[in-house]
Formats: sequence, C-alpha cells, structure tokens
Amino acid sequence: MTEAQWDKKLKIRTMGRIDSHADTFHYPYEPTPYTVLERLAEQGYIRKENILLDYGCGKGRVGLFLHYAIGCKAIGLEYDRDIFLQAEENRKTAVRGQGVTFTHADAAAFVVEDADRFYFFNPFSVEILQSVMGRIQESYYEKPRRMLLFFYYPNDEYLVYLMAVYALSFLEEIDCRDLFAGKDERERILVFEWK
Repeated sequence: MTEAQWDKKLKIRTMGRIDSHADTFHYPYEPTPYTVLERLAEQGYIRKENILLDYGCGKGRVGLFLHYAIGCKAIGLEYDRDIFLQAEENRKTAVRGQGVTFTHADAAAFVVEDADRFYFFNPFSVEILQSVMGRIQESYYEKPRRMLLFFYYPNDEYLVYLMAVYALSFLEEIDCRDLFAGKDERERILVFEWK
C-alpha cells in the first residue's frame, strides 16, 4: 500500500514534512515510511505485551501503526504543541486509537515508567539524546526489564554516540535499502538492547 492508502486505512493524517519549529536541538517532523514500519513489525521485537515509547512522535504514525499491526501499547512524546495537537486528533479518528497516548513534553525531562521498547527517527540532537538515555537508565534501575531501542535512519552523530554507550548492546541492523530507490546506506533500523 502507498503512504496515502495506509493513512486512509488507519483513518489518520500523518503525511508531509514540517520544519516550522525545527532548530539546532529539535529536528523537523518527517514520518517514518509505512514500509519501514511494516518491516519493523515483522521482526518480532515488538509484541502485544510491550509498551513502545516513540520519541518525537510527530503526528503519531509510529504508535498508531504499531498498535494497529501488533496490538502493543504506545506512548508518543512530542515537544511541538501544534504537531502534538495533530497527533491527538489522529488518535481520536484512528481505527484503533485506544491503547495509544500522546504527551506534549520535553523528551530530556520526561520520566520513563513502564516502556520497554523505544523508537527514534532522529528527533533531536545528540545532546538531548544523552539526557534521554539517562532517563531510560534511571527507569531500568528502578524496574529492571528487557528494553530494546530502535534507531531508524541514524545519522553519524547518533552512531558515534550509541557505539560508546556502555549500557547498550548492538543486536541487529534491519536493512531497509531495498524498500527505496538509491540504496541509501542510512535506510536501516539499528536495534540495541539495554544491558
């Protein structure tokens, strides 16, 4: 199915890029392609009993799709109030919006509770990512559990930082290059486990 067909099927509106509130620390809104989300769903890393936390959720595509496809609970964090309100509207109209919540929050200050799956599509700078990792670590110490982190289309700064985080163990690279023309090396999802 095309992007538009998926949006129509899910009864949501998530297409398009938004740069209006992007700055040095917060990157533009751009949704993860549905083909990539389908591939992630097929891997078995996310199951019905998991709770997914999507950092920089934008209009809510990742959480709404994965809840629809797998049945997992999803939490989306979005710092841009206007985009957050669009995510909330999508949750209300979605085929399966129950089990998905969106929060207007600063990711660096957000206290992680029960989430055990974490999704990132370059939502913010490495400086913010470092704070987010600290919050995830605090959560792990309070409630040890198997936690997996997914990084789609990682930039070089993210890669350098992630490979140096002692608490992360690299599990797999989910190759997505075949889904797009051009064979861009960044078209992949890196999967890490918190140890």
